[in-house]
Amino acid sequence: MNNKIQPNKSKLKNFNLLIAGGKTGGHLFPGIAVAQALKTANPTAKILFVGTDAPFEISTLKRYGFNHKSIMAKPIKGGSLVGKLYAISLILVSLIQSLIILARFKPDFVLGVGGFSSFAVVLAAWILRIPRAIQEQNSIPGITNRMLTRFVDTIFTAFETTRGMDHNPKTRYVGNPIRQTSPITPMDPSQEQGQTSSKESKPEATAKITTETASKPGDFTILVTGGSQGAANINHAFIEAVRLMDDPGQIHIIHQTGVDDEAKIRKAYDTLSLNVRVQAFFHDMPSLQDSASLVITRAGAGTISELCIKGLPAILVPFPHAADDHQTGNAKILADKGAAILIADQKLTGPLLKQTIQGLMADTQKRKQMEIAIKQLAMPNADTLIATAILNTKDQGK
Repeated sequence: MNNKIQPNKSKLKNFNLLIAGGKTGGHLFPGIAVAQALKTANPTAKILFVGTDAPFEISTLKRYGFNHKSIMAKPIKGGSLVGKLYAISLILVSLIQSLIILARFKPDFVLGVGGFSSFAVVLAAWILRIPRAIQEQNSIPGITNRMLTRFVDTIFTAFETTRGMDHNPKTRYVGNPIRQTSPITPMDPSQEQGQTSSKESKPEATAKITTETASKPGDFTILVTGGSQGAANINHAFIEAVRLMDDPGQIHIIHQTGVDDEAKIRKAYDTLSLNVRVQAFFHDMPSLQDSASLVITRAGAGTISELCIKGLPAILVPFPHAADDHQTGNAKILADKGAAILIADQKLTGPLLKQTIQGLMADTQKRKQMEIAIKQLAMPNADTLIATAILNTKDQGK
């Protein structure tokens, strides 16, 4: 299943790939990763993203150099009855728009990456008998991908036990695609994580780069992050945990606070005189992960994949309001294999976090076991595997 079969490059001229879906980074960035991998394998390929008119989606794809078209689509789940009826009424409109886009772009393959805007596009590809697949990032699939399983040829999953898809003969467990290259132009904090609030879109809301205290060889470095908006519960529980620690001076802290909490958390650290680096958002997160001994974070699919690839012990605090509580599902898979520690957001307190951190600091063997366990879950070639499978459909004459 996961053998990397190289596409026959002599047959790959004029290959067109359409990637449908997005709006949030969790859906969009895996699509970008696949697009990057496909362009690496076939530089002449044309790639078009189709999704919403959300500023984040448009600006992100522009920064990565990919073309984008938007369709009229609204989520059916949640909201008022009137809102749901309006969203349903838009399905026919978005389907017509999708058929027109497909007729003009003439894709050889359509990949849906989730998000409500992907439904009409993938359905249109089914009507036109264009080869198509969906990519599901989470252990508990979103409603759009659940509905689309019957209309696609292949289902690419990030987790081996993806609910409702693990026994489907169409399913290929390949992991979650991770971007290998940076955007052509830098991204601001709100765009990196898929936030679109007016407050965070302003330049002055972007954290200034600081080089406070750097870690030294042998430091126990804790990376705390809740995304660009931060996670207030994690932020404040961690500050309380640090205050309760027996010897907080032995740790180096890298804390991504989010814009809203930055000033408050900086002030708290000022009273503690610790070896700490604090910003609302870090653009160099991959290098910071490389220096971390322990990560305290949410449990989005992209985060989980990065932790697995880097072999990082983690304390996972799932976002409690994620659709279908999928972050808890993601985190539970790691926790059940001894690859991470799961703490529910509503149970997170400073004393519990302090006890958990100090327990891991004192138990080198447990951390090593967690590193081994989480590395065993890594699927670092997901982007290439999906891109290869897509390109090979043309070789196979589908």
